[in-house]
Amino acid sequence: MTETRRYLGSGTTESDTSSLTGAPPLHLPQRLTITLWDFSWYTRAEDGGPYADLDATCAKAAQLGYNTVRICAAPLLLFGDLGLEDLAADLEIEGLGKSPDGGFYGRGTRWYDVPGGYRVNVRERLLELFDAAARHGMVIILASWEYQQSPVFARSPRWFDAIDAVPLNGRYRVLADAWDRLIAAVTAAGHRERIAMVELHNEVDFSILPALADGGSEELHRLRELHPDLLITASYGKPPHLAMHTLPDGFGAAQFHVYSYGVLDALQKMIDIRSEGTSNFPNPSLSALLRPHAPSVAEYGRLDDWKYRATVVTDQMLYGYDWIDPDAWDTWLYNEYGPYREVMRREIDSRVIAIAAWARWKSIPAVVGEGWIGYTPLNGTFEEGPVGRNLAEGGIKTALEQGVWGMVLCSNAAPHHPLWSAEEWQQRMNNYILAAPAGPESSRYLQSQQPSMTVLAPSERTSHAF
Repeated sequence: MTETRRYLGSGTTESDTSSLTGAPPLHLPQRLTITLWDFSWYTRAEDGGPYADLDATCAKAAQLGYNTVRICAAPLLLFGDLGLEDLAADLEIEGLGKSPDGGFYGRGTRWYDVPGGYRVNVRERLLELFDAAARHGMVIILASWEYQQSPVFARSPRWFDAIDAVPLNGRYRVLADAWDRLIAAVTAAGHRERIAMVELHNEVDFSILPALADGGSEELHRLRELHPDLLITASYGKPPHLAMHTLPDGFGAAQFHVYSYGVLDALQKMIDIRSEGTSNFPNPSLSALLRPHAPSVAEYGRLDDWKYRATVVTDQMLYGYDWIDPDAWDTWLYNEYGPYREVMRREIDSRVIAIAAWARWKSIPAVVGEGWIGYTPLNGTFEEGPVGRNLAEGGIKTALEQGVWGMVLCSNAAPHHPLWSAEEWQQRMNNYILAAPAGPESSRYLQSQQPSMTVLAPSERTSHAF
């Protein structure tokens, strides 16, 4: 019997989405396996800290299968021409400050658990990182978290005050100028080909910045014209997945973040941990999850006022995360996860697909620079455990099927997080990513570009050396 197939319309015709959404520059890896070092590479460089020895940390990352680190390169501090040159060369790292009980604020959080107590030359350290990356065959995604939180870890408010003094409508221009100078300095140091990507700023939708359409798009175009051989872009914490066509022009890559809070969001709302100024905080639900003998909010005290303005993290989050019982936190999430399981899986898949489809339409590389569940306490293990790893593996699989060029294993897969100790899982997942075929588009980039595209040498513009 001959099998016949009915034609049911073009929607039933399968198309291959596994080739890259857009081809990256030829000198870069065909896939990026990214570990997120954010600002921690200079805020957690204390003696014995996870980034005390940059060469050893890069070596470990390479051993685990990573070929890319994504950092806050602090362009406004280093090259913003904001009168911070002396601070950039001698930055005192304090963290969020000492708490009344003899500890330090933020010790129960991720990214904010900075004990401080040392000074760092950030200019020299950036060059050291590039040198170490070169020795271990890694490339670097350069971003800025400065209008989100980086200055909060300094002892002095000068850094934050200087960037906060820039009028809102001028911040993208100042960022682009600073990036131009920083790129020139990195080029002069012989590391231009180590630059995997430059992001005007991290998560422009969750930072003290105007909408990207209000000046940022023009600055992306300008910076790309100055450096046509580099991928220049900006990142979104929550891109408009249901309306990607509303994004402004100017992206050189689709570096967007994919978080599915699901059950975590339900817990956050129940305990009201992300708000600020709530009367009668903590509420009974949060109080039930706190460790025994947790101090009252009044007893725990507050950071210096300027530090709240310099970060997107609230006072309620800091108190709650510092005093939460991680086991009670995890138990609640595991007990309540069932009804959210399929929703969270599908949300991750649909967001990855939307990002990749938009990137393919624009013919630019797609990257998932952060993901997959959300912000949890430092010692909570929900995302590091079997549930979180399963969601991460699903997201990575979908990303590869959709032609995404680079991705994190998890935002928490970095030296300053407990997940760093899950070595076998990281090696296995990185090998899985690197073994995926990139498709024919990976061998083509700039070949179709006009020969007249040239890059000005640092000497042909304002020179800024390290």
